[in-house]
Amino acid sequence: MKLDSLKPLLDHDGALTTVCLDVTKADEAGDREIRNRWHSLKRSLEHQGAPADTVEAIADVVLRPTHVPGPHGRLVVASGTEILFDRVLADAPARQEAFHADDPLLMPAAQAVDEAVRYLLVEVDRTGADLTWSGVDLPDEEVAGGHDVLHKVHAGGWSHRRMQTRVEDSWERNAGAVAAELDRLVAVAHPEVVLLTGDVRAVAMLRDEVGKAVSEVLIEVPGGSRADGVKEDVFAARLHEVMEAYRARRRDVVVDRLSEALGRGGGVTSLEDVVEVLRRGQVDELVISVDAAGVPAPLAERELWTSDDPLAISLRRSEVEAQGQAPRKLRADIAVLRAAVAEDAGVTFAPEGKIALADGLGAVLRWTDPATPHETAPAYTTVRRRRRT
Repeated sequence: MKLDSLKPLLDHDGALTTVCLDVTKADEAGDREIRNRWHSLKRSLEHQGAPADTVEAIADVVLRPTHVPGPHGRLVVASGTEILFDRVLADAPARQEAFHADDPLLMPAAQAVDEAVRYLLVEVDRTGADLTWSGVDLPDEEVAGGHDVLHKVHAGGWSHRRMQTRVEDSWERNAGAVAAELDRLVAVAHPEVVLLTGDVRAVAMLRDEVGKAVSEVLIEVPGGSRADGVKEDVFAARLHEVMEAYRARRRDVVVDRLSEALGRGGGVTSLEDVVEVLRRGQVDELVISVDAAGVPAPLAERELWTSDDPLAISLRRSEVEAQGQAPRKLRADIAVLRAAVAEDAGVTFAPEGKIALADGLGAVLRWTDPATPHETAPAYTTVRRRRRT
């Protein structure tokens, strides 16, 4: 996934304050638990010298109810009293942190972006549809077909058969109106997925009416409805399963790309090699291994040398100085993601076991040259050899 939404954080002058907090509300006493977690991070921010008004602005956000069930977190980045980034995290963060420095905490932000899916939810019946966007800056809308001969009459005779024909014709015309709007929206906004639910007959009609572009991204999710009384918790669980399956397929595509690239010299693995290709602007997709709990490679325990230029990054101070930069140390997780964002690289978090990566890091490259580090053994072998030209 591209991390364009994080770019403003890199371009911002002055200190930034970042908070990554578990806002899971286990029961009615959950508000008190969240406040206790926040107060611990608040003390850390005060110790780091974060301004009082910034701390107060963040408190107003992180203590606000999310109305999200189950374990989840919240990541907030602020400058002064301005909130620059506010994202609900799909899972409770494995590591709660408060950070006041020139560089924001990027790992949970990148994971939040990686989890995000741009989708359009279509809840359809025989009169029209409700369209709901996620991750796309477009308003939700209702599409009414306008053809209202909708109910069949269960009786015999010619007149009744004519009425049944008119009813089915109305359904088809309404489906056609919704399909035309979906074709238009997909051409304009390019959602990754169109999720279709609702009346079974209306779903089938709409599926037959939409164009090729919609069909290619269409996924049916049973159990939803425009009408009141739908079992929202059951439908939400099904929707979650569908989205998780889609995210897994999306990750697998990138992991397969990296596996192939490592085999033919178009990819690298290890912190040292990834830092080298990041510095040279070669990275197309950065891949970070995460364990079963979603915790990424232990990059936060290591440090790199960098400067105000995100691409001036190295394991050695002398290499940053050789670029005419003023070197400073930075946590490796922040430095690596900072460089990836700066060079418009995508970032994917791969579950542990999908691919063996040295230091939990790998990269698919845009281009290679004789100076590019190359793997001479497949990524899945236990012995890893590297050559430099």
